[in-house]
Amino acid sequence: MTQTIFSSEPHRGWLPWVWLSPIVCILLVAFSSLPFDFGFEWLGLADARGKPLSAFGFCLFLLLPFAAMGAAVWAWSRFIERRSVATLGLTGEHRLRKHLSGLIIGVGMMALAIISIWLAGGYVSKDVLPALASPASLFWIAILLACFVIQSGVEEFIFRGWLLSTATRRWNLTAGFIASSSAFTFLHFSPHQPVREIVMAFMFGLFACAWAWRAGSIWGVMGWHAGWNWFAGVGFAVPITGFDLQLPALFVRLSPSGPDFLTGGHAGPESSVLTIGLLAAATVFLLVWPRGSLSSTQRAPARSSESS
Repeated sequence: MTQTIFSSEPHRGWLPWVWLSPIVCILLVAFSSLPFDFGFEWLGLADARGKPLSAFGFCLFLLLPFAAMGAAVWAWSRFIERRSVATLGLTGEHRLRKHLSGLIIGVGMMALAIISIWLAGGYVSKDVLPALASPASLFWIAILLACFVIQSGVEEFIFRGWLLSTATRRWNLTAGFIASSSAFTFLHFSPHQPVREIVMAFMFGLFACAWAWRAGSIWGVMGWHAGWNWFAGVGFAVPITGFDLQLPALFVRLSPSGPDFLTGGHAGPESSVLTIGLLAAATVFLLVWPRGSLSSTQRAPARSSESS
């Protein structure tokens, strides 16, 4: 018997075993994006560590490799597993509304995290509204929002759409949460990073899995992820997952003044203990909130079984 999470439509091909699915995910992502990593460095758009050196380079970084990753995972699901995109979380009604609602929530949650760190003494304020003095910066800030929508959408399609549903079909929902969050953490791992950053990546994955499961689709969490990433980088000019967008802040430029466990260090506010606590609380909320209390646009999926 197969447990489904987004759609009960059957798969007609081969699903990797639950222990193998994260490995397949990692290989698909790595091999599809690797040529771009070398290409960007060769063209002078990124440094030796793969970090973009300009807003233009960052846009390309968000578009080209992630488009290749998404295409690779889609091809695997289409031709190997032989299942529809509805089973990958791209299903349901009011899709644009869900995406926009998620984006607003993502912006709000990131703002809450950064302001909490600021109030706790982790940041000191510098310039106010510096981006408004530069029309070119405002242009790139707007373009980056569209680019983050694509990048975040692809990540959610891969980890919470395909991998979560594959592992769930192969075993159960708990296995899906663990497989998806483990692969997400592995692909965000770098040598010598603090344990706090590893915990953050895994908690981020659990929260996104809980949202996707609770909503019965990935439209909302795709928007949330985009708003979360974009606002961290452009709102206060702080790093986002260790990346600097090379742009002035849209609201207030903040400079770290507290310990790394509070500010997140070079990784930015995502890796603050306050942000980890925020995501942990939000994950518990999503897991225990009564299903009947959900709105029609973020309803819970039908939990069904089908013959494999």
